[in-house]
Amino acid sequence: MDSKLVKMSTVDSTAKVETTTSLDQGVGYGIVLGLGAAFALGMILVTFILRRYNRELQTSEMFNTAGRTVKSGLVGSAVVSSWTWAATLLQSSGVCYRYGVSGPFWYASGATVQILLFATLAIELKRRAPNAHTFLEVIRARYGTLPHIVFMVFGLVTNILVSLMLIVGGSATVNALTGMHTIAAIYLLPVGVVAYTLVGGLKATILTDWIHTFILLIIIIVFALSTYATSDVLGSPGEVYDRLMKAALDHPVDGNKDGSYLTMQSREGAIFFVINIVGNFGTVFLDNGYYNKAIAASPVHALPGYILGGMSWFAIPWLTATTMGLAGLALEGTPSFPTYPNRMPDADVSAGLVLPYAAVALLGKGGAVATLLIVFMAVTSATSSQLIAVSSILTYDLYRTYINPKAPGKSLIYMSHGFVIGYALFIATFSVGLWYAGISMGYLYVMMGVIISSAVLPATLTLIWSGQNKWAAALSPVLGLIVALIAWLVTAKKQCGSLDVKCTGSNYPMLAGNVAALLSPVVFIPVLSFAFGLQKYDWLSMLEIKKGDDHDVAAAAGLDLEEVPGGHDETVNEFEEEQKKLKRASFISKTMTVVMTLAFLVLWPMPMYGSGYIFSKPFFTGWVVVGIIWIFCSFIGVGLFPVYEGRATLARTFKFIYLDLTGQFHPKTLHAEPHPEEKTTAGDVTPPEKGAKEEISAH
Repeated sequence: MDSKLVKMSTVDSTAKVETTTSLDQGVGYGIVLGLGAAFALGMILVTFILRRYNRELQTSEMFNTAGRTVKSGLVGSAVVSSWTWAATLLQSSGVCYRYGVSGPFWYASGATVQILLFATLAIELKRRAPNAHTFLEVIRARYGTLPHIVFMVFGLVTNILVSLMLIVGGSATVNALTGMHTIAAIYLLPVGVVAYTLVGGLKATILTDWIHTFILLIIIIVFALSTYATSDVLGSPGEVYDRLMKAALDHPVDGNKDGSYLTMQSREGAIFFVINIVGNFGTVFLDNGYYNKAIAASPVHALPGYILGGMSWFAIPWLTATTMGLAGLALEGTPSFPTYPNRMPDADVSAGLVLPYAAVALLGKGGAVATLLIVFMAVTSATSSQLIAVSSILTYDLYRTYINPKAPGKSLIYMSHGFVIGYALFIATFSVGLWYAGISMGYLYVMMGVIISSAVLPATLTLIWSGQNKWAAALSPVLGLIVALIAWLVTAKKQCGSLDVKCTGSNYPMLAGNVAALLSPVVFIPVLSFAFGLQKYDWLSMLEIKKGDDHDVAAAAGLDLEEVPGGHDETVNEFEEEQKKLKRASFISKTMTVVMTLAFLVLWPMPMYGSGYIFSKPFFTGWVVVGIIWIFCSFIGVGLFPVYEGRATLARTFKFIYLDLTGQFHPKTLHAEPHPEEKTTAGDVTPPEKGAKEEISAH
């Protein structure tokens, strides 16, 4: 494959650099279209199998909630996959390149605590509103129309910003590695995702999340072992350490202790940490995709699923960036590095190109292909989550709430499908506009908290504090946004005298805007709550949220809705038993999240930051070894454990596939009472109706 020159647009539309691509365009199109088609066909097959042998019918409830019966292993892998954006891999490597070893840790810890804290919110959602499809339905059930519309806007803006980061970051990487035109990548990346999301809904998203996570973790492990064990150029933590010491002498880091890349004491890294943790509160607590996962989980599996997902996810940005960001620093002085003999332009760093450049320098074309794969996995799995998140909001909070309150199941399914397609087209077209404007993934990442984080606190208090009234809920996000925009733009104007992309995207303006957005509601909420009177909410109206009416869908398929996953109506005894389990899980989640948050944000990093310790070679080696051990634990937790957890369903399903293919069992028994001869034909095999009901949710 011949290399060719390609020009890339980065953060500043005027800053264009020429680099050589490691792969030709055919590889880019092959991965983007070929893998997309493969996943789509795979999910069509899986959906067919689940319906044929496990009674899974694509009702509106199944499409948007996966039947509310997903187990902890798949919940954990879905959380990991949804939280592993293009930015997780690309932006984290960029901050490592800029700030050294502190960058990956601040990125990982600053984005893990939200998942751990969200576990508590997930439990409260299951307790307070067991039939909800979105968190916005909870807002409306408690406060009424005005707060519902306000939060619908903030929720959709959150999904739009996340989707833009996914597509913009992913397309920039595809372009950098293959020369495939950025606009072509923008429009083609979502094609396969839309196909399998339409076919399988949230269940397909969760299953492909597991596949994506499995492949992603294997490639990260390969990168880490290549860098620290097998590479001819690097090959050990000691060699990387020596090269980082030299890099600190050649180009010391401003604001780091002694200019070193091997210290946690980094001024700019700490500023990024604050921006990161504030912005990520918004993208977790306001992203309906995370509530979708909570809703999809069976009651006893929501807490372990989110804890497992959060703990497993931490190693992904930490080790990926510690590996590829440091490898980029160590290798950029070698002829194999794409920008040799020059250092990487800052625009390329912000565009997320540290990881692909380092992968090419480390593993050549194999590294380029591996990078394309992990970016494809990250972009498509998280995009699928965003498609379902937006579709469920528009279907239930807009269409069913304000347009057709009595919509039957078929109408809800049609609308869900239409919204998936429409949103994909909208986000791709929006991404093209940003590309022409020179707005990169890095800029969107640090800016998102300014726009959305003022709604985090009022959204959270909706589920955990009975005193917040509707005026505090409706007005505090809007007032907080105004304060945040003023803080952001005024700081930018005072710092550098202009409001261009470069200035507004710099650390101090973003720090001011993000902090103002998250913390200003701390003032507005109590003032408005006491000014208009505390609500003293009794939580009962949330229990009145109704499931979609899928009797028409079940009847058309010749099935009783009670026998379809997601169609069963709970009895009083079942509801009371679930509430007991959820109450216990709520106490455990609050305790665990406090302990883990303190560990990640205070006990581990702060002594190292305060002391200004510069890593010794043995300490750096231990740091790397811990990361590698952690990623293997993540692979076991969210890669292998879901298979073990669903082993009974998998065994039963494969058994009936075999019997079906060999003529010993006819799948008509799934839809009607079997004829006597069909019972005898199958020998001692019982039709899987009972088993399917019991084990339907494992996979």
